[in-house]
Amino acid sequence: MTKSNIPNRILKFNKPDNFSFGVAARLPEAYKKFWYEWKKQKPVPVHYIPEPGKWKRNPETGEVTPVQNFPIPMMFPNECHQGLWGGEGIVRGFQKRKPRRRRVPHYWFPTLHRSVIYSEILNKHMTVVVTMRALDLIHENYGLDHYILKTPACDLQSLLAFKLKRKMLLSLMNRDLYPDDPVKREDVYNTYKKYLGNYTEEEVEWYGLTMFEAIKKQMNREEVMNKPKPLKIMYRAELVEQLQAAGIEEVKAALEEYEGNVKSQKISSWLSKLNPFSSRK
Repeated sequence: MTKSNIPNRILKFNKPDNFSFGVAARLPEAYKKFWYEWKKQKPVPVHYIPEPGKWKRNPETGEVTPVQNFPIPMMFPNECHQGLWGGEGIVRGFQKRKPRRRRVPHYWFPTLHRSVIYSEILNKHMTVVVTMRALDLIHENYGLDHYILKTPACDLQSLLAFKLKRKMLLSLMNRDLYPDDPVKREDVYNTYKKYLGNYTEEEVEWYGLTMFEAIKKQMNREEVMNKPKPLKIMYRAELVEQLQAAGIEEVKAALEEYEGNVKSQKISSWLSKLNPFSSRK
């Protein structure tokens, strides 16, 4: 299913911060938790230093004024989702280059580097575009895995980081890391298992999805759940339950043997049609 196949009414009502209409209203709470962590939670200041406290005094006049920490608005282009920018973005503002001239619009871009990072949980080396702040955060947290698992979505601001976090959590939950080295598997699992307490299995399943991907997944689930089942399956299940309640195990075994014979006869008849040397009546 592509984006063009989704009706316009669904895309219209499923805008960011709107879980009241359409398919978005039927999304599970697990995805809403991730969405609010990504879009609503207050990120750590990156491009400014917040003033502590609620009040401040002017040293010259002695006037007391409230502290107002307004975050600098940032722009996150699509390229930031293909790397790890460490919460940095593009700052748009004005710059006064000469004292007697008007200020002009200016954009401050983060300095990007191509570097190789390593994930101990996934046991993979990856070539990713990063910023120096992202590298510093990786070193401060003693590795990429600790940085990704410890940092909330509002500070990661990268779809690549969301996908890596989801894969790491799934590997820890399924304990399928290092299949050829059980000693290393236990060591790595004991190191990072503390992060599993923050998420449930359903939350990990929906973690890192965009609104469009979540709507697409929900529509596919509803399509499978609402798919009509043949009546013979329902009647067969009711008959088996009645036989079990009556304690007639012999009839149940005979029924299973009959179904097996019917299937084998169908397969043999189908194969005989493909054999040109078989005798035909």
